[in-house]
Amino acid sequence: MPSSIAAEGLHIAIPLYVLFLGGNVADVGIVIGLHYAFSSIGSIFWGKIIDKYHVKRIILLVSFSVITACCIWLFFITELSIVFIISSIAGFFIIGKNPVTQLLVMESVPNNQWSKLFANISILTGFGSLIAFVVGSVWDSFFDLKPYFLFCALTSAGAVLFSILVGSKSFLERETLVHSVYGLKHVFNHNRYNFQLIFTKIPKKYDFKHLTSLFQRKMSHEIGILYFTNFLFYFGSNIYFTAFIPFLKEYSFTDSQVFIIYLIQTITLLAIFFVVPKLISKISEERAAQIAYLPRILGIIIASALIPMASGFDSFIVAAVSSSLMVSAFSIFSTASSVILFKTIPRGFEGRFLGVNSFMVGLGIFLGAITSGFVANSINYPVAFTIASIGIFLSLLTFRSYLKHRLSHKVV
Repeated sequence: MPSSIAAEGLHIAIPLYVLFLGGNVADVGIVIGLHYAFSSIGSIFWGKIIDKYHVKRIILLVSFSVITACCIWLFFITELSIVFIISSIAGFFIIGKNPVTQLLVMESVPNNQWSKLFANISILTGFGSLIAFVVGSVWDSFFDLKPYFLFCALTSAGAVLFSILVGSKSFLERETLVHSVYGLKHVFNHNRYNFQLIFTKIPKKYDFKHLTSLFQRKMSHEIGILYFTNFLFYFGSNIYFTAFIPFLKEYSFTDSQVFIIYLIQTITLLAIFFVVPKLISKISEERAAQIAYLPRILGIIIASALIPMASGFDSFIVAAVSSSLMVSAFSIFSTASSVILFKTIPRGFEGRFLGVNSFMVGLGIFLGAITSGFVANSINYPVAFTIASIGIFLSLLTFRSYLKHRLSHKVV
């Protein structure tokens, strides 16, 4: 929980601080793009470290200590270029706890209890986000934004202290995890709040053949279409999320209001958390994934069209509705698409296919952030939001193409 408080607090405070220092939406795009790019690299690095050296406690101590140092560093600096560096470092180390958490769960309880423990961790993570946003929403009334980084540093330091208590039990190899579809399913369920950056194996050039074959007008495996679907979905989505905070500040939202909107967003996400499994079980993963596109596109249109027209409290309500629609759609899509992905992956090749999927998701997130910042700054926000909507709509079309090819394959 304390680590999620620090992580979620930085997620909102860093873009706000970039704008506070005189940066623009392009600078926010670079900061977010660098953060997720280094998170992808960190995901691979920390996975390799825990595989080779089996040092769970040390990884946690190092990761949380560096995040604490980054928070303190942010409090003292006033140069925008340094924020880019700190965001990159934070992205690399903030992901370090993920493989450790997953392995600790699998070592602590029998596999028939993984789902329950992962669900409890997800709930704790959600409440950590709530605390970060509640504190942030009242912070603006009493303090400047800069001391908020000290609050994040304090909570991250608490995570360092808790990490000391992590023991060294029998180690579960990640290769064992790769060959366990059951285990990987729960890992993805646990990560429904986060982008799906899980590298159980570093992808090689050959692993991309199912994707590259699409551009050669061939179809070696329909999972290539699913890769491209996820890329477009996260590309369009991150255009919206990157531009959202600068867009709100453009229309005179206070830092406190921004934190409250993300607080409402998190409450919505926690509520949806309990509904999504029942929804998917009733209507199937395929229908649920397609339904998720509607609130996603609607959320973007509402923000782009109505926030500039509204004023005062009405503008705040519109922003909250838009944000809530976006995260509701994400929860449904990420959960449904994860199950679909595991049904599509051939048994025994989980590591290879997951690595390529994570690469495509990470690429979509990175390019979405850079595109958002460049377009919103050089043209305007409506054009950026239009591109976001087009990206998500194209994702829907490719997903329907995937279903068509999969159905055709089954008929044959």
